[in-house]
Amino acid sequence: MSASYERMVGLRYIRSRSSNRFISFISLISMLGIAVGVAVLIVVLSVMNGFERELRERILNLTSHAAVQAITGGLPDWRLAREQSVAFVGVADAAPFIEGEGMLVKGEAVSGV
Repeated sequence: MSASYERMVGLRYIRSRSSNRFISFISLISMLGIAVGVAVLIVVLSVMNGFERELRERILNLTSHAAVQAITGGLPDWRLAREQSVAFVGVADAAPFIEGEGMLVKGEAVSGV
């Protein structure tokens, strides 16, 4: 029932009973503009959601979900920490890594890594 009411209100402003057709034209253009704007918004949101999901999956496949670190310096008994980590349910594997900072230089170009 609400769809017929909305259609009746919309058609009321599109079909002008008076001789002033300019107001009907403006109403029609306004409704078409809103319809196109909503359609574009739906398409853009759908594309961005797909892009975000794809980006998240690719990043999570390359980086670890958690890191176990010592408070200061290196982890002296990393083998024990690895065994304890792998014992948790849902942990697929664990591996040691070294994290540091560096600088790449090629000619005039410099980049931090």
